[in-house]
Amino acid sequence: MKKFWIHAGTLIDGTGAEPKKNQAICVENGRVAAIEDFHGKNEEEWVDLSEMTVMPGMINCHVHSLSPVGISDEEENALTTMEKAWWGMKNAHDYIDSGVTFVRSLGSEKYYDLEMKKCIEEGKVVGPHMFCAGRVITMTGGHGWKSGLESDGVDECRKHARELLKHGVDLIKIMATGGVMTPGVEPGSAQLTMEEMKAAIDEAHKADRKTATHAQGTQGIKNALHAGIDSIEHGIFLDDECIDWMVEHGTYLVPTLAAPRCILDAGVEKGMKDYVLRKANLVVDAHIESFKKAYQRGVKIAMGTDAGTPYNFYNNSAFELELMVANGMKPMDAIVASTHNGADCIGVLKDYGTIEAGKVADIIAIEGDPLQDISCVRKVRTVYKAGEKLKG
Repeated sequence: MKKFWIHAGTLIDGTGAEPKKNQAICVENGRVAAIEDFHGKNEEEWVDLSEMTVMPGMINCHVHSLSPVGISDEEENALTTMEKAWWGMKNAHDYIDSGVTFVRSLGSEKYYDLEMKKCIEEGKVVGPHMFCAGRVITMTGGHGWKSGLESDGVDECRKHARELLKHGVDLIKIMATGGVMTPGVEPGSAQLTMEEMKAAIDEAHKADRKTATHAQGTQGIKNALHAGIDSIEHGIFLDDECIDWMVEHGTYLVPTLAAPRCILDAGVEKGMKDYVLRKANLVVDAHIESFKKAYQRGVKIAMGTDAGTPYNFYNNSAFELELMVANGMKPMDAIVASTHNGADCIGVLKDYGTIEAGKVADIIAIEGDPLQDISCVRKVRTVYKAGEKLKG
């Protein structure tokens, strides 16, 4: 029976409550057993984090776990299966090293994300908890078609949703619109219809699985909302009707502000293709304005980076928090978006997302005060996943 105590100099528990100074956190069998004021050490094992800010492990709700970052399309296309596995292991390590203890993988080639999750759970690879969508459902020639399940009509969407469930996915991801990275499609254009998406969503919900959709253009977002989607990914061209619906129905927005920004920051100097830069420039300002409106109006927001897109590295979740704060979000709300709300969006809030008695002990320690300077979340010094120290 593994039991130890953490002396936290400052505790931000992820609920949005005010930070508490000088706290003692008891961890037993991988879970938080108790939290109390620190009055000195007892005879049990202690970890001294009295100079640190302690908070829940971060949750990244939008990643592509096995995609290599920083190499050309030609190099990626030439990767062997073993090389892809190496990238998956590297990416898993990068999450942990940067304080991310839970990820939601939203699109993978050949169900590789599910295989990586199994390796992590069996202790063969060090990495975060994972929820995996496997392959995405898209229309023929639609966004992500190269690795997705091309589906046309209600029956095909229903069948492919059932096929995904047969493979053991944790959620189903659907492509409602075009996107930046797929040649020949446009971010603003609707793709799968409301009826097609509803068929897949109904199958997911019957199996008690959540759903997420790549949705950038306004009409495609509305189609997904009316089909019953659980989270909107990107949400670049939100209008008031979309926002009203999301507030009323509790639909999550996962903005991924980092994705187009990383593309534009890389630019032609790092090999970005003209069509990618054109589309990233097309969406970047609207993306920020939609995020601001959604936040101001009370849409539930969870943190996700779209890691795996160009120059959008797996150890850079902090960049998303910095962008959210730079565009009007309070630092505490950004932390909640990357902890409590991430767990709620994924559907695991009962066990994850906050440091509270009874929950899994996913705990990180950082230098500095992120409420004064959100970039402190880059200074991760200690990481526990389910009570096991993986860094520090």
